[in-house]
Amino acid sequence: MSDSTSDSSAQELSARLYGGQAIIEGVMIRGSRACSVAVRRSDGSIHQETIPLLAWANGDLRRVPFVRGILVLIETLVIGMRAYTIGANQQIKDAGEDEDAEIGTLGISVMTGIAFVFGIALFFLLPLFLSRPVEAQSHFVANIVEGLARLVIFLVYIWAIGFMKDIKRMYGYHGAEHMTIHAHEHGLQLIPSEIRKFSPAHPRCGTSFLLTVIVVSIILFMFVPREPLWMLIGSRIVLIPVIAAMSYEFIRFTGLHSGNVFADMIGKPNLWLQRLTTAQPDDEMIEVAVSAMRSAIEIDEREIA
Repeated sequence: MSDSTSDSSAQELSARLYGGQAIIEGVMIRGSRACSVAVRRSDGSIHQETIPLLAWANGDLRRVPFVRGILVLIETLVIGMRAYTIGANQQIKDAGEDEDAEIGTLGISVMTGIAFVFGIALFFLLPLFLSRPVEAQSHFVANIVEGLARLVIFLVYIWAIGFMKDIKRMYGYHGAEHMTIHAHEHGLQLIPSEIRKFSPAHPRCGTSFLLTVIVVSIILFMFVPREPLWMLIGSRIVLIPVIAAMSYEFIRFTGLHSGNVFADMIGKPNLWLQRLTTAQPDDEMIEVAVSAMRSAIEIDEREIA
């Protein structure tokens, strides 16, 4: 390969936007072709697996504004659950002596279903019913109360689960994931001394997406009638894809225009929220994040070559 081609490939690779998420004792990094998962085992080793991206979610529709937000949401839920399962399975194996022990497909499906129903009930339906008593005064006031209740419930939930030991460690891995992505985006070596130059917060964080979803829902639901009751409840569920699509475009804009005064200003609340969902990682957490990052980069390099 010529030097000019190598330079072009390197520029193309560095221009890619990597994302990811923290899982139980590990990190998942999403590249352009696959997601790389790295999990710390109890013996100190790092277990790695690759999850292919969903082909149907990464075609031409991925370039269509608003449609891509819905595709990203679905893919994130599917791949995220697979990544969480990989992390959980490694912990199950570490807790016992059977290396073949793992959560089955049925178990994964049941957990996914329960988590989805719980999320809808807690963050969408509960705030709705909490706002019903003030509905007689004003539908506008009721919508404001509903939105504020949703925001408070979300913040309290994020804060409360942070006291759980496993979640607290996951927040450390979350910080390691962000800091490693920062270092790569700035063209630095993926070593602890360089990675620690950056904040655990990142403008494209999935937690930021959730906060944006809540803010967008407050605005959108102001224009939805609260009567009859079936329409009120149905709208909170049916409009979730629309809210997700709008929220994704907002997050994408602030992420792509980092450094722009306006983009940085409207993205500040999302960065503040990450003070609850990230923590300074230890070197072992950074090592896991780097393993996942390097694996994702290697897969993308093979694609370019």
